[in-house]
Amino acid sequence: MDERLWLPPLPGAPEVLIECPRFSFVKRRADGAVDFVSPLPCPYNYGSIPGLTSDEGDPLDAVVMGPRLPLGQRLRVPVVGVIGFVDAGRGDPKVVCAAAPLTAAERAGLERFFRVYARFKQVLHRVRGNVPDTRFTGWLPLPAPVPDVAPGATARRAP
Repeated sequence: MDERLWLPPLPGAPEVLIECPRFSFVKRRADGAVDFVSPLPCPYNYGSIPGLTSDEGDPLDAVVMGPRLPLGQRLRVPVVGVIGFVDAGRGDPKVVCAAAPLTAAERAGLERFFRVYARFKQVLHRVRGNVPDTRFTGWLPLPAPVPDVAPGATARRAP
């Protein structure tokens, strides 16, 4: 597996912070600043898992399936899948959380969304003067769950 797609240890039901409610047009950075405004609404609740980071250095991204959730809501939801994604040459996996296992249609929808999202991000990087490796890489193996991670703890790759 691509070393950039390394995933920190995850609890079975991590706390997710909603940063982009379902059907929102605005994608924010980890610091709350606007990253971009999408021409299409996001079909999923999008956020992060506070205290855990991906290879890119930002909080680990999470998608929460289900109805629209309010901006800023924190909730614990079981991990049901992990999508491999590389953004600007750095590993940026997406942890998929839901109350029930994903259906084949939901898996296909997530794949379509992240393939299109990768294309959009490629264009955005080019407009900003960069041409890095940005792509959807497919589904990653589900990690074995670990006990809850203490708030504020940062997961790092073992030496």
